[in-house]
Amino acid sequence: MPTLSVIIPVLDEAAGITEALAALAPYRARGAELIVVDGGSRDRTLETARPLADRVITALRGRGAQMNAGAAAAQTDLLLFLHADTRLPADADRLIARALERTGAAWGRFDVTIAGRSPFLRVVAATMNLRSRLTGIATGDQAMFATRAAFMQAGGFPDIPLMEDIVLSRRLKTLGPPACLAERVTASGRRWDKDGVIRTVLLMWRLRLAFFLGAEPARLARQYGYGERDA
Repeated sequence: MPTLSVIIPVLDEAAGITEALAALAPYRARGAELIVVDGGSRDRTLETARPLADRVITALRGRGAQMNAGAAAAQTDLLLFLHADTRLPADADRLIARALERTGAAWGRFDVTIAGRSPFLRVVAATMNLRSRLTGIATGDQAMFATRAAFMQAGGFPDIPLMEDIVLSRRLKTLGPPACLAERVTASGRRWDKDGVIRTVLLMWRLRLAFFLGAEPARLARQYGYGERDA
């Protein structure tokens, strides 16, 4: 039986899915299962992913719905949710197992580094990591993980188009604090490079504040730039 399920939601990721899954081959060799959950790709994502993953399934579009489908299909009691453009640190599977055993936590996340052109991304990543440690709230870029029992008790990801990671973190916090791993995942900085660091930071903080004040997630998703074919 596999020891860890790595769940990757995708949409039109044919250009990068080979690299993403190849980077996870060492985990698969050590017993992890890789589950790719497609939300309706119109390119060759499905065909490209199948030889490199243990399971490739389809689900309704939306990261929350796709990750819930992946969790339902998983064969293990430990779930790791990974964006297709995020890379794990070496030995992430062992780091997770040791952290959960050491802390007694039922869920957690990694610190993050953002790969991009601007040197200010180091400051952005440091701020994200500090905020997460202080609040106990994780984001999808930090490669959230949880035991199946905790994930189910928290009700899984909500079926909303944005902030699903924030909502799940809040639910998991009621079960206990997260294990905050200092080892870093590397997240893509393509949005930051495209739109600019300051503009992106201001947009994200504005959306978070609006969500906290009760704004409709679908409206916030449109403001974030999720179009008809965005993942």
